[in-house]
Amino acid sequence: MKLAFSWLTVLPLRVDHVDRKAAGRAIAYTPIVGVLLGAFVLGMLWLLTVCNISSLVAGFLVVGVVALSTRGMHLDGLADTADGLGCYGPPERALQVMKDGGAGPFGVVTLIVVLGAQAAALPHAHWGVVVLAFATSRAAFSVCCMRNVPAARPEGLGALVAGTQHPMLVVGTWVVLAAAAVPLGWRAVVAVVVAAALVWGLVKHTGKRFGGITGDVLGAAAEIALLAVLVIA
Repeated sequence: MKLAFSWLTVLPLRVDHVDRKAAGRAIAYTPIVGVLLGAFVLGMLWLLTVCNISSLVAGFLVVGVVALSTRGMHLDGLADTADGLGCYGPPERALQVMKDGGAGPFGVVTLIVVLGAQAAALPHAHWGVVVLAFATSRAAFSVCCMRNVPAARPEGLGALVAGTQHPMLVVGTWVVLAAAAVPLGWRAVVAVVVAAALVWGLVKHTGKRFGGITGDVLGAAAEIALLAVLVIA
C-alpha cells in the first residue's frame, strides 16, 4: 500500500526496496488510492462551489490539481502513448518516440480532448460517480499487468509490473467495481464495463504495436478509464 501511494501520489513516502512481488501487490492496491483521490476531488469541487466558481472553470482547476497531486505521470503516459501509436515505423521506432520526452501533435491533441472532457464532466457528476471513476481508473493498471501480457522493454516500470496480476484477481476487482456502480444506476454499470473494454482494447493494440506494455501505457489506460466513467455515467 505504501508503495502504491508513493507511485501514484506526491505524498513523501519512501520505499527502500522494490521487487516484482512488492510491485505486484502495489498494483493490486491501486483502486484504493483511486478511491481516496476521488474523495479529494469531491472536497475540491465542494470548495470551489462554495466560492461560486463556474462549473467549467472549477472542472479545469480540479483537473490541474489532480495532475499536480499525481506528478502528471498518467498524463505524460497518455501523451507518449498517443505519439507512439501515431508514428510510423517498427515497434522500436514507436518506443523511441515515446521515450523521447517531447509531446508531438498526437499527444497534444489527445491531452486537450481528454482533459477538456474530464473538466467538463467532473462538476456535473454525482459524488458516487466521481469516486467510482477514480477507483476504476486506477483499476485499469491491473488489466495492463495481467499474466501473459508482456513488457515492451526489458527495463522500466512496465517490465517491473508486467504479468504480476492473476486474471481472477483482475476479474474480481472489476466485478466489485460493477457491483459498486449498481446503486448509481445502469449508466454507471455500463460505464465500468465500457472502461474495462477500452482498457483491454488498448492493451491488445499496444501489444501488437509496441510488443507489450510500458509505464506510459499504464498511464494512458488510467486516463481513458477515468474519462469513460465520467462521460458515460
